[in-house]
Order: sequence, then structure tokens, then C-alpha cells
Amino acid sequence: MSQTSITDRLADPETAREEGRRKMDWAMQHMPILQALSEEFSTETPLEGHVVGMAMHVEAKTANLVELLAEGGAEVAITGCNPLSTHDDVSAALDAHPRITSYAERGVDDEAYYADIEAVIEHEPTITVDDGMDMVAAIHESYPDLIDTIVGGCEETTTGVHRLRAMDADGELNYPVFAVNDTPMKTLFDNVHGTGESSLATIAMTTNLSWASKTVVVAGYGYCGKGVAKKAAGQNANVVVTEVEPRRALEAHMEGYDVMPMTEAAEVGDVFITTTGNRDVITREHFERMNDGVLLANAGHFDVEVNLDQLSEMAVDQYEARDGVEAYELQDGRRLNVLAEGRLVNLAAPIALGHPVEVMDQSFGVQAVCVRELAERGEEYDAGVHDVPDDLDREVAEIKLAAEGVEFDSLSDAQEEYMGSWDHGT
Repeated sequence: MSQTSITDRLADPETAREEGRRKMDWAMQHMPILQALSEEFSTETPLEGHVVGMAMHVEAKTANLVELLAEGGAEVAITGCNPLSTHDDVSAALDAHPRITSYAERGVDDEAYYADIEAVIEHEPTITVDDGMDMVAAIHESYPDLIDTIVGGCEETTTGVHRLRAMDADGELNYPVFAVNDTPMKTLFDNVHGTGESSLATIAMTTNLSWASKTVVVAGYGYCGKGVAKKAAGQNANVVVTEVEPRRALEAHMEGYDVMPMTEAAEVGDVFITTTGNRDVITREHFERMNDGVLLANAGHFDVEVNLDQLSEMAVDQYEARDGVEAYELQDGRRLNVLAEGRLVNLAAPIALGHPVEVMDQSFGVQAVCVRELAERGEEYDAGVHDVPDDLDREVAEIKLAAEGVEFDSLSDAQEEYMGSWDHGT
């Protein structure tokens, strides 16, 4: 194997491991779901005999999921799913675990990024856990012989699920994958509250600017866009939503936001945050209409939503205005400021920490029980995209409620019968 793990790439891996462990321990204090599952996994070792290959955002919260899987008996190999979201110290802490190999390194170029994914695949995973689907794609394109021994996979994010469903529709997805992103415990909390809070917090810390009175343009009104809009409005910003789907546009309108095409929004926005998962959301025609000093940030998975090639072509000068902020000066003197190179702002900015710990505890709890499901019953699922079984999602919710000391009602036998019957009339 040509790729070395992160330990061999760092000048002082021991110090890095100590700092990474400190971050992980802090996060774990606030992750009651993973704590509860850790007791079960370490006792029952449901993943014994499996190799889990992962491409994820390698930071403290993710690391606790990785260690949980290793405690469950799996051998785990992991790399990053974004060149700027890895924390090298956390990666080093993982690599020190006897059952974990981490190739994740911050700031690698595209060639090294994909080489690290291939290094994970060369461990011959029997279960994959992806954030963006790059690993699934690489396996199908370059390692098809492994597919017969892979029992299934899990996909974390909206963009990855979109790619998987397109692959499945074309008849090209050859093993089962759970759409973890689409389950209620993910969409209702991670996508809404996680994306909303972490994106706005990261932008504010990176720029040292206020939200109050700003006009914030949110591109896309899916779950992530709803969260960004809601949190921006809560910080006294004026919110504009752009959409291509009429029902979502109507929903945003009825929530009280201004809804307009991006060509119009470009003339009034102070901050632009893309959340669509699509490409070319903000392009030359929009840059031409924008005011001096606007902020351009992306909260979608890939760095294609803001067309930086076109912006570079328009710019007469380009320079680092602040750490994590690249200014593009145009011919007429206007400056358009791009955060985190147009990558996922809440993870790729220099001081980004990703979603809040409590939110990711829920999402990673779902990941963990889905990996357990594949290890125990993977043969029951055909190739293709699968919804997460509802009982698994409910299991994670119940663990969280118990940890919070929250009690909730249950249906009586008569209510259960009533809800399951069609013959109770007027």
C-alpha cells in the first residue's frame, strides 16, 4: 500500500494524539446516545469479523463514532470526505487505536484525497460509511470485485443520497445502502438545527461581522435551507429565499420570507449561503449585480454551488482579506468575499467545528445502529438505496429522551387497534 497513515505524516504525532483525544473526550461528555450504544457494542461486539471503510469529516464527534464501531468488534479504516474538514490531531488519535487506521489529512490536493480513499478501500471493507458517496463511487468504478463481499453501506448527507438515488435509478448501485440522511432523526435535527447553527456561527466567527439588519440570501429551502433561514431570522437578519421547486418556494413565502429569483436577490443581498447540493447556483450573471463587500458562503457538500472559476475570470485582483476569507476585486472596485474556498463552510473554514455535538450524537447514533443492522441482517437487503428501518430511528430517539429525562406517552391497546383498523366509521 503506497499511502501511509496520518501518524507517519506528522512531525509530532504524539502531541497531536494528545490534543485529538482531548477534543474527543470533551465531545463524548455531551453524546449520551453514543455512550449508551458504547456499553452495548463493547459487551456484545455485533461487528466482530467486519471491516468498516469510512469517508467522513474526521473531527472529534465523528471520531467517537469511529471508536464506537471499533469497540463493537470491527476493524475500521477511515479517511476524509472533504480536504479541508479533517482535524489532523483527531485523525492521529484515531490512528493510535489498535483497530483503527486513519488516512485523513487536512489540506490534501485532489490526487492525495482520492489516493487516501483508495487506501481505505484496499482494507477490503465489508461495510461502508460515506459522507458524499465518493467511496461508493470509487468501489464501483475501480474495485468492483469487492462488491460481492460488501454487505451494505450507510450514507450520511443529502448530496450523497442524491447521487446514490441517481446511481440506483440507472441500475448501477450493486449493494444496499441506507439513506441515513433521509431518516427523521437526521433531517429534523442535523439538517435543520445543525446546519443552521453551525453555518451562521462559523461565518460570524470567521468574519467578525453581525447578522442583525443584514439581508441574508439562502439558496434552497430544503431542510438545510430551512435551518439556515430560521436561525438567520432569529438573529435579526432579513431573509431572502431562492428556490427552483414551487412548493418549497411557496412554503418559504408562507413562513414570511421574501422569495425571489437569484438574479434579483443578487442586487439586495449582503450574505449569500447556498444549501442546494447543486452546481452553478451563483454565477457570473449574479456576481455582476452584487454589491461591494458581500459574503459568499456554501453550506452544501461540494464546492460547486458558487462558480469560483467564473469569479476568478472576472477579478482583477485576488487576495486573502482575513483568515478563511478570499477577496475577489472586480474591475469596478467591488470586492466579493468567498469563505472557506467555497467549500462546506461549517467544516472547512479555519476555525470551523461542524455541527453542535448534541446534534451529531443523534446522527451518529443512527449511523451506528444502521451499521449494526447491516452486520446482523445485511443479507436481507437487496442492492439499492434503502430507508432506515423506523424501529432503528425510534431506538435512537428513545435513548436521547431517556438521557434528557424526558418521558412521553404511549398508545393503549385500544388505540393501537383503532389506528390499525379500517372498519371504525362515523
